Amino acid sequence: MALNKSMHPRNRYKDKPPDFVYLASKYPEFQKHVQTTLTGRVTLNFKDPEAVRALTCTLLKEDFGLTIEIPLERLIPTVPLRLNYIHWVEDLIGGQGNPRRGIDIGTGASCIYPLLGATMNGWFFLATEVDDICFNYAKKNVEQNHLAELIKVVKVPQKTLLMDALKDESIVYDFCMCNPPFFANQLEAKGVNSRNSRRPPPSSINTGGVTEIMAEGGELEFVKRIIHDSLQLKKRLRWYSCMLGKKCSLAPLKDELRKQGVPKVTHTEFCQGRTMRWALAWSFYDDVPVPKRKVEKARKPLTFTVLKPTVTELQTQAPSIGCTDTSPTESVSAWLEKILTDLKVLHKRVPCGEAELSLFLTAVENTWIHTRQKRREQGRHLRELPRAEPTSTRNADASAPSVPDTDTPTPEQPTAEGSNAKDTSEQQDPGKGAEVPMESHSEPKQVATGGTQNPETVQHFLFKCLVNVKEEENDVVVEMHWVEGPNKDLMNQLCTCLKNSLFRQVAKPTEHHTN
Repeated sequence: MALNKSMHPRNRYKDKPPDFVYLASKYPEFQKHVQTTLTGRVTLNFKDPEAVRALTCTLLKEDFGLTIEIPLERLIPTVPLRLNYIHWVEDLIGGQGNPRRGIDIGTGASCIYPLLGATMNGWFFLATEVDDICFNYAKKNVEQNHLAELIKVVKVPQKTLLMDALKDESIVYDFCMCNPPFFANQLEAKGVNSRNSRRPPPSSINTGGVTEIMAEGGELEFVKRIIHDSLQLKKRLRWYSCMLGKKCSLAPLKDELRKQGVPKVTHTEFCQGRTMRWALAWSFYDDVPVPKRKVEKARKPLTFTVLKPTVTELQTQAPSIGCTDTSPTESVSAWLEKILTDLKVLHKRVPCGEAELSLFLTAVENTWIHTRQKRREQGRHLRELPRAEPTSTRNADASAPSVPDTDTPTPEQPTAEGSNAKDTSEQQDPGKGAEVPMESHSEPKQVATGGTQNPETVQHFLFKCLVNVKEEENDVVVEMHWVEGPNKDLMNQLCTCLKNSLFRQVAKPTEHHTN
């Protein structure tokens, strides 16, 4: 799950993605679906519905104390994305802890919104459902978490939204929320004619029953029906809201609300990894405050491309640094990790999509500036060291009669400095004097992957960023995504340093050959 500033500021997963290694060690059911590569990288196949279900159930148990069951043939929600919506509703109604009443339209088998809202904030929920299987599972999930006093799950007729659900209710609800069916038909659900051809295919599987993912007219018409109900109910709810799967649905729905004279309308966007969602909310109350949360625009990442010939050479050299998996992305990542270790930049691998590798970086000090000057000074220092005598001269000296050196004591000539004599003779031995460390990686690696400090939790730093390494055709592309820190220019410098270091590594064998 890549880090993204579009996640809600209070989302617990915003800067701390789930730790698959820890979760697998604690939950055997989750561990069954975790795969470990030859390099020790822990991954999850997001196209396997059982793996996605195991992750959702594990996160709900670990972070919220909730135990749920979800059938594979029904929608499996992702926790971070649903948590974004809950936090935004908190912003709408003005608080987290206040006892509030809400309606979840189409709660699904997981009943995830009511379970999260009741557990986190003590909210009361009316959860509606049209599907028999989803209804039965939702009731069971509420009961086994002992939340029946806060959550009421009701079965409603097909195509029922708000009107029929509230016909026997007289109270005023604070909000409603809905995750509507996004698609109009099977072709659209499969991405035919509805997905930009330039976009990569989805990295996760699309699960869900027919009533959960498809509706007549798709999400646009579905939400228009909720708007129609709200025009009759008006102040029976303080806020009406819906999540949208397509950005193109937002403008026509806002136009519809404007035409109907709705006084308060607002929207936001959510993000989980590469999945974007939008949310729309409206109210007929003049006194409700509209939350103003500035969503940071996604910064364009810094990128550079490692061309196929360079990748091939890096693959050839990869075993020399202990990399056993010599695939293009793994080889480039291994070299980047070595360079980062030499630079003492904290780094660790984090979960990511298929066919790519991700590193979370935290730079504590600027160790990459003036690296060229440092190399020149090191080379000049080596040139100034005493040179060893030619082999022929040493051989001639060896054949000559041994003459005691007046400066070097013999057993018969004790020196006044006693035990220091040995140190003096070693300093005058030109062969031993030339043993000088050439690179910083000859020292013990104190900042290996994971390091002595966690790069995600270190308190004082220059900047944090996410590095994605992925294959594009025959080349490998390296992207550096800014996360936080006082100065982005430093990330630009590090990006240049990483690129030059990779290319210099390939040039080394050629330089040695020509010399």
